[in-house]
Amino acid sequence: MILVGAYVAAVVLYAQGGTLRQPPETPAAGDRTTARLAVEDIQSNYRVVSANLTISPGPALLDPQTQHLNQDVTLRVRSAAMPTRITWTTGMLPGVIAVQLTIAGDIEDWPFDRYRSGPIEVELHHGAGDAVVERVPVTFVAQLPGWNVVISEDSGVGPYRVTLQRSLSAAAFGLVILGVLVAIAGLGLFVAVQTLRDRRPFQPPMTTWYAAMLFAVVPLRNALPGSPPFGGWVDITLVVWVLVVLVVSMLLYVACWWRHLKPHVDEPEEPVAAPPDS
Repeated sequence: MILVGAYVAAVVLYAQGGTLRQPPETPAAGDRTTARLAVEDIQSNYRVVSANLTISPGPALLDPQTQHLNQDVTLRVRSAAMPTRITWTTGMLPGVIAVQLTIAGDIEDWPFDRYRSGPIEVELHHGAGDAVVERVPVTFVAQLPGWNVVISEDSGVGPYRVTLQRSLSAAAFGLVILGVLVAIAGLGLFVAVQTLRDRRPFQPPMTTWYAAMLFAVVPLRNALPGSPPFGGWVDITLVVWVLVVLVVSMLLYVACWWRHLKPHVDEPEEPVAAPPDS
């Protein structure tokens, strides 16, 4: 029953993970230009979010027959990791633009870390000498598994802020892996101590079992969601000590091997006295 309950809880957590919350007033299509920002990836250094920006020009910027731009248009994006300024000339259609947004947070809070972007604004400059500046409302789309994305803004057209927080399912998965590492170390130490106390017989093949558990620690550590950087609290407080306990357990088991499989030295036979001469 415990395993069934844990399985159901894991499925529910996964189903609730990766959500997107944004202001209820989503920009509606009409006579104004709109944009769609799809958040797709977060870089391993947790400083930049990769997104794709799609611009839908309003009718005033399109030729009614060709549906292409009827004037030059320049796009500017604020809070990008690098200055983003793209110009489309008359007759072109805006395409999908790759945008990298800067975020700030503390990876040391893993697996409950969260990150927040700076103010995000999308502007279109058009008209003679880019005299007309149009603030573009943005609809956000989250395509980032394992993360909850929250969008906040005040005026309806920005500036927007994106908050990323690791989902509860991803955090629970990481904690389960850490629990597995602790269980491996505890099990290895228990077997070694019981064998050393002669509570259980020594089994030579068990030495390879200890080696297998040592080699399993690093793959399990790398399987943590988000792969927290090496040298963080996970390594200092848990992974290193799991390795230490496993090595100590293996040394105890080797001591049992030395004691239980000690070679027997045959004592020299006493010389047989010759029978006395008759």
